[in-house]
Amino acid sequence: MKKKVAIATLYANNNFGNKLQNYAAQEIIKEVTGFSVYTIVNYYEKYKIIKVLKDFFKYILHHKDYTPKDLKREKNFKIFDRNINKGKLATSYRYPNKKLDNIYDYFLVGSDQVWNQTTGRINDLFLLNFVGNSQKKISFSASLGTDKLFTESENQVKKYISDFYSISVREESAKKIVGNITGREDVEVLLDPTMSLDIEKWDRVSKRPKQFDEKNFDGIKFILLYFLGEYTNERKLVIEQFAQDNNCSIINVLDKDDDFYNCGPSEFIWLEKNAFLVCTDSFHSSVFAILYKTPFIVFNRDDGQKGINEMNSRIDTLLKKFELTNNYYNGKIDIDIISKDYSYVDKILEEEKEKTKKFIKRSFDL
Repeated sequence: MKKKVAIATLYANNNFGNKLQNYAAQEIIKEVTGFSVYTIVNYYEKYKIIKVLKDFFKYILHHKDYTPKDLKREKNFKIFDRNINKGKLATSYRYPNKKLDNIYDYFLVGSDQVWNQTTGRINDLFLLNFVGNSQKKISFSASLGTDKLFTESENQVKKYISDFYSISVREESAKKIVGNITGREDVEVLLDPTMSLDIEKWDRVSKRPKQFDEKNFDGIKFILLYFLGEYTNERKLVIEQFAQDNNCSIINVLDKDDDFYNCGPSEFIWLEKNAFLVCTDSFHSSVFAILYKTPFIVFNRDDGQKGINEMNSRIDTLLKKFELTNNYYNGKIDIDIISKDYSYVDKILEEEKEKTKKFIKRSFDL
């Protein structure tokens, strides 16, 4: 009988990065180990009935704000979600069901910001404190989402993460923090799992948006916008001028007024691959631009949101790793960005992929 691995990660968000890293972690673990891999369906409330009631009242209160685009977008996320193999036992992430420990041979927490203290994620599920055997506990490219932990968070990290069988994180800053607190010298920094999958596997789940047929977009060059922070007027003017100069349309997948707002993760991958240029302040948007060698510009997410320096630091780590710090926006968009040579990226990527596979093999004693 195949051994079973459970992934504890961010589950419920209709967020491109969350879904894509979850899928990637599942696939790379299956590929390297041959084990059966499942994602633990999790929610915040202690009792599922509370979640159901909350969702119902939220739907009633906000239904008037929902548009057909919102419903189509949600549908496209659900369609992609079928690619993720889910465990049958759902649980609260504040009060995880201890029966989980008897179902799975290994528990893997990651990737993304599973240990982000400001969103309450240093909790029982993501610390795996319900798992009795420390050899079953692995962190996989986990992110703290911060450069500094509160005292309470430090105490929890020391108490629960110290006995993990193996630990990998996504940022150098996280390695330093976790290593200092736990006294562990074996903490590794790995790529986000989205970068560990071969490009052919991403192509298999990629999907051309229907809007290209509906809006007669065939053959039209486009600039893809993916801004999680503020899309300022200054940036808007610069990008629109560049689009005009290069005969491009603009697609903004997070703008409810945009025809492409209803895209799901599969459509997002296709847009990243086929864009003339990607303009973003997002970590995962930058990741897919690198994977597909799509020209891209990274804008600092400098809109005053809490924790914004940490948001930018994750992209700093990524761009330094791939020698792409010149892709940061410097007040203008130079046409030379379109012809930039990304071929050298493959060598770095292959070295990092091999590092990830070795970590997986060690973690599962293969």
